[in-house]
Amino acid sequence: MSSTEPEAPAVSDALLGPADIRELAAALGVRPTKQRGQNFVIDANTVRRIVRTAEVTRDDAVVEVGPGLGSLTLALLEAADRLVAIEIDDVLAGALPATIEARLPSRADRFALVHADAMQVRELPGPPPTALVANLPYNVAVPVLLTMLERFPTIKRTLVMVQAEVADRLAAEPGNKVYGVPSVKANWYAEVKRAGSIGRNVFWPAPNVDSGLVSLVRREQPIATTASREEVFAVVDAAFAQRRKTLRAALAGWAGSAPAAEAALVAAGVSPQARGESLTVHEFARIAEAKA
Repeated sequence: MSSTEPEAPAVSDALLGPADIRELAAALGVRPTKQRGQNFVIDANTVRRIVRTAEVTRDDAVVEVGPGLGSLTLALLEAADRLVAIEIDDVLAGALPATIEARLPSRADRFALVHADAMQVRELPGPPPTALVANLPYNVAVPVLLTMLERFPTIKRTLVMVQAEVADRLAAEPGNKVYGVPSVKANWYAEVKRAGSIGRNVFWPAPNVDSGLVSLVRREQPIATTASREEVFAVVDAAFAQRRKTLRAALAGWAGSAPAAEAALVAAGVSPQARGESLTVHEFARIAEAKA
């Protein structure tokens, strides 16, 4: 193995298998809820694969959102320098530290739990996070991902497991029929790509949809624009709110009128007859800048 390759995490019996997950859940009286989009990973090979794909090493301070019963948490803690897990569920948050202590006592001092809604978290204990790795609940995956990238600019690498359809949208390029708001906003922060597929049988309960891995590597240089992130995102939201319309029509409300929208588009070098699904994040930034 070359010195540039990430260290593979040691294979250990600390990881949770299907019987462990069900035993833990039964002891806690936990049933996964659709309300919170909970599907627990029960396959140790899958979590090892996620950690390996995320290229987590002993140089990383990792943040995990939605650790649940701790399947991925344990694998991450074996590989990273430090791990902070954010959990909203009272029962799961209360049980996780004991699971870490019982199954991976030698690493327990490298673990911290934040019992909170990830959408409300603005600071984390310990060193600034360098990586985000998570199995994100399907119903909040995109807002949680974008919020974490915005609030924690030290996160350089992200690997998230999300519903396959969401993975496709996040990684879509201009011209793709599923290219939309999540695609552009994720691309504002990072280079985004699909990093694999995950079947349904590695979860309990098994979801009705497949899952996908998405890799996001933060841009070394932010998008070059004098417009703010909020200004650029306002254009993106307006463009896709009426995605069948031309940008001249779709951006009329945002600009104040259709002629004002056309003027901003022409100034940005974008055809007023184009549609949002054909534009790059750089072009959206130029439109925001032209109006400003």
